[in-house]
Amino acid sequence: MFCPKCGSKKFMEHTVKSYRCSDCLFHIFLNAGAAVSGIIINANREVLFTIRKFDPKAGMLDLPGGFVDYEENAEDALTREIKEELGVNVTKLTYYKSLPNLYEYDDITYHTLDLFYFCEVDSIESIIVNDDVSGYVFESISNIDIKKIGLGSPKQIITDLKKLFK
Repeated sequence: MFCPKCGSKKFMEHTVKSYRCSDCLFHIFLNAGAAVSGIIINANREVLFTIRKFDPKAGMLDLPGGFVDYEENAEDALTREIKEELGVNVTKLTYYKSLPNLYEYDDITYHTLDLFYFCEVDSIESIIVNDDVSGYVFESISNIDIKKIGLGSPKQIITDLKKLFK
């Protein structure tokens, strides 16, 4: 690997979360990317799951959301993502919890910090899927098959919710 600052071939892993060049002493840290997910629950205590259109885990269930853009806060990112994916407006967000996650894309594993929010939207009846979502379903919290959920942190959140809503 080459140093991005001086081009030296002496750019190597310094710690599990950083690289350092022994020629110019450039030191870069690898930090988690921020991602957001919404937990939308209907009147029947069913969770709204999106169906992933693309890899990773195309065709599997996920919670609506995505990555936080530069200079964007988590709440605005989730509001934007839900509008892009489902065509509905978020009317209320309540932070639930965060979890570390691994997001594998194009043979690279990205470390993310996923922030989960309970969300209320203006109209569940007007959902129109778009962006990187191929569909959506409502599934009962108590009956959802965790194996149908594609990514790690949403699986953990749903496992937590099963306990919370018993």
